[in-house]
Amino acid sequence: MYAARLWSVRHARGLERFYATAERVMVALAPLWRRLGWQRAEKPVAAVERIVKGFLFDCRMCGQCVLGATGMSCPMNCPKNIRNGPCGGVRADGRCEVEPAMRCVWVEGFAGSRRMREGAQAIQVVQWAVDRRLQGRSSWLAVAREKSAGRSA
Repeated sequence: MYAARLWSVRHARGLERFYATAERVMVALAPLWRRLGWQRAEKPVAAVERIVKGFLFDCRMCGQCVLGATGMSCPMNCPKNIRNGPCGGVRADGRCEVEPAMRCVWVEGFAGSRRMREGAQAIQVVQWAVDRRLQGRSSWLAVAREKSAGRSA
């Protein structure tokens, strides 16, 4: 998994494009999700999301994905779950103070953000604390629901 995480950061630009396309598809499918019922669609969509993002990003399914704002490096992989930049314990070689075999997810995130079109601005946006009630839920479906509601309004 760790190798796939590092690959994802190195290929952040391509994944940014893929995510933008996938988001448009999910929003376009909003009428289908509405007809099925958002709650009923949750389980199968979350299962697919868990597989895809689990492989590529070692996703923890927090339900509030911020990969697009963190250089395709999931902050939930930080042993301290720090969501807004490094903790200050990053070693000089960029490794984590808690898990020295791992590079700091934020060092990786800043590297990934430089590869992305919107990354330099996006990584500066302060993220909300994780709402643990959303753990295990599909962030893809949440984005589709939010954006389709905004589009129809």
